[in-house]
Amino acid sequence: MYKLYVANLKTEKILKNYLDLRKGISKRLDRLRENPYKNCGAHKLHGRFKDKYACWLGANIRMIYSIKDKENLIIVEAVGGHKIY
Repeated sequence: MYKLYVANLKTEKILKNYLDLRKGISKRLDRLRENPYKNCGAHKLHGRFKDKYACWLGANIRMIYSIKDKENLIIVEAVGGHKIY
């Protein structure tokens, strides 16, 4: 099982707000922790986000993250609508 690590304070605040507003997001994050490559519509990004992944957390909420397999770590880099791309 992977652990979640939030890369910066701003992203941590945004994620916490979403978690408070929508209870289903914590369940999606739990599923993502099981398999960050496939669950929650995870897909690899291209261009300036090369080597990063994105997934769907609900409605219009997306998350950009990177994966460190050796440490079993998911690094959350951005959370929000499509404007985060």
